[in-house]
Amino acid sequence: MENEGRGLHMKVLESLGPAITAGAYPAGTVLRTDELEHRFEVSRTVVREAVRVLESMRLVESRRRVGVTVRPPEQWNVFDPYVIRWRLAGADRPRQLRSLTALRSAIEPAAAALAAVSATPAQCAALTEHALGMVSTSRGRQLAAYLVHDIAFHRVILAASGNEMFARLGDVVAEVLTGRTHHHVMFPDPDPTAVTLHVRVAEAIREGDAAGAERLTREITVGAMAELEVLAPQFETGVDRVQ
Repeated sequence: MENEGRGLHMKVLESLGPAITAGAYPAGTVLRTDELEHRFEVSRTVVREAVRVLESMRLVESRRRVGVTVRPPEQWNVFDPYVIRWRLAGADRPRQLRSLTALRSAIEPAAAALAAVSATPAQCAALTEHALGMVSTSRGRQLAAYLVHDIAFHRVILAASGNEMFARLGDVVAEVLTGRTHHHVMFPDPDPTAVTLHVRVAEAIREGDAAGAERLTREITVGAMAELEVLAPQFETGVDRVQ
């Protein structure tokens, strides 16, 4: 019964969340609990659980005798992985991708420089493993397999920085990379230059070359932004790239 209840509240959550982030419910819209119960054919307990999650993301706020009120976008927790995922699935995708890629450009080079000083032997080995995994899956339209190594590589860099704030951005970067792949904001085979840069970053970190690691990682993020600008015009009209 517990799993069933969770499935029901996720059903409500995954309908309301994307609708709110897409602007279907503008700021100030009041969502009444009884209406949500009727619409989704679920109990009040299920609705309340879904609303609690949305409140934790700061998408809504509950007020007694008023109902559930949608908050303005500037109050949302834009670092929440679900909020990122929902926004990337909507019409706001191009702007969201640019914003998140700019964030990566600011954070990841600094994290790589710190990792060159702080990374453990195990973390260095993991970086090499995933960089080589990216190489081996970078041809033949293996984007799903490539994504696994790409996410793991960047998570390790953020964690190896030794900075807990950077490490917490691992989920954010994972959602960005996943969104790019799932919504086809990627070429069928990754850019060979970018793949090679990941290998060189792993080498720089292993060798303790902070300046090199920072410079190479910046090249990766600059390249990601340039690739986005090439693909972005297709998404301004809502047309996904055909692979």
